[in-house]
Amino acid sequence: MTKGSHTMIKDNQKVFNRLQLLLDAIIVAVSYILAWYIKFYIFDRGEESIGVLPREQYFSALIFIVPVYMLLYYYCSVYKPKRAVKRRYEIYSIVKANTIGLVLFMTLLYVMKQMHVSREMILIFYGLNVFFTSLSRVVIRNILAAFRKKGYNLKYVLLVGYSRAGEEYINRILGNPDWGYVVCGILDDSIPAGTLYRGVKVLGRIANLHVILPENKLDEIAITLSLKDYDRLEEIVDICEKSGVHTKFIPDYNSLIPSRPYTEDLMGLPVINIRYVPLSNTGNIVVKRVMDIVGSLLGIVLVSPVMALCALLVRLTSPGPVIFKQERVGLHNKPFYMYKFRSMEVQKPSEENKAWTIRDDPRVTRVGKILRRTSLDELPQLFNILKGDMSLVGPRPERPLFVEKFKEEIPRYMVKHQVRPGLTGWAQINGYRGDTSIKRRVEYDLYYIENWTLALDLKIIFLTFFTGFINKNAY
Repeated sequence: MTKGSHTMIKDNQKVFNRLQLLLDAIIVAVSYILAWYIKFYIFDRGEESIGVLPREQYFSALIFIVPVYMLLYYYCSVYKPKRAVKRRYEIYSIVKANTIGLVLFMTLLYVMKQMHVSREMILIFYGLNVFFTSLSRVVIRNILAAFRKKGYNLKYVLLVGYSRAGEEYINRILGNPDWGYVVCGILDDSIPAGTLYRGVKVLGRIANLHVILPENKLDEIAITLSLKDYDRLEEIVDICEKSGVHTKFIPDYNSLIPSRPYTEDLMGLPVINIRYVPLSNTGNIVVKRVMDIVGSLLGIVLVSPVMALCALLVRLTSPGPVIFKQERVGLHNKPFYMYKFRSMEVQKPSEENKAWTIRDDPRVTRVGKILRRTSLDELPQLFNILKGDMSLVGPRPERPLFVEKFKEEIPRYMVKHQVRPGLTGWAQINGYRGDTSIKRRVEYDLYYIENWTLALDLKIIFLTFFTGFINKNAY
């Protein structure tokens, strides 16, 4: 790649960015005008229903609407580089910006007491603008991907440091040729020159940066040092910054820190939290707790006949209490008593704590087998949810003795106690319940904890009705 072609890409990028801004401005104006036409000439059928305000007054608002929307697109990250961003995130940014614009528009009309501006027209404008802007992005993305596959509009990247992070970066680049990245090579002091990883060669030592950078043939430098070489990080960043080449840092500790780490600004000092837990946010906690209270109350009312029948069957077929309560570990490692319909013969506490039930366990009653297989024995936990010990959705709680065992054997096991345990969960609907791999179950629990949304909870509850009640692994 020559210095001239490198400069040409940078210049073309500036031109492309300006054209993108112009295209978006045109789409906003056209969507607004088209919305006016649809409202008054199609929905209201003709000149006699044009409305109180003249056309000129509607269209003059574009002088303010277009620049405001361009600012919203900027602040909602619509113009950030999108080579390696999934399409749905780009469309999400567009929807977000337009939704904010819609709310601002409606609020402004209310404050200014503009009662004669058609709200229906504004809603049509919202739909059209989201659709056409998203469509333009999809078309442009597909055109650029086709160009990049043919070798145009490529970005050339040099990796500094051979590490697991570097290998993962190369894997993703090679797996997504439409991104338009080419890895020129790797510099490293411990791996011999000429070593290949998936066709990418180790070119030499890190000191070669002093020779390579002045030639200005690179678009980006990715620092992919292994953890043992982090003492050189400041020196390498300093060299790269002086060259003026865009530099990014790909950390070699992705096994410790999640893909979307939660960062804080402590008076100018960046702090990275090892684990991002959305349910540590007060607003999210309140939303989830409200859903738990409403859901548990509704559940108790709806399944009360079923619970009454289960209680009667337990009472008639086996001597002892109807409800079995057992100590489990919940939120912030605090113990609580979890309720179930008793499905086993009454035992001494010392026998209960020995182990899980096994296939054809003689302690399980005939009715208990049915209750366990259909998960009906779990229904009293709706009262645990109402009390606040549990949630409708979350990791399943374990007994204290197993928590002590697993926290030493399974990495990050204790992270699951940063949220309330659940009646159902992401691991359960994916088949990990009963006598299944604890390690895999924890992986699913961690995914849920780090990616929690209200929509994910609703999805899990919905899928539980199809996959979660019949437990093939219950004995």
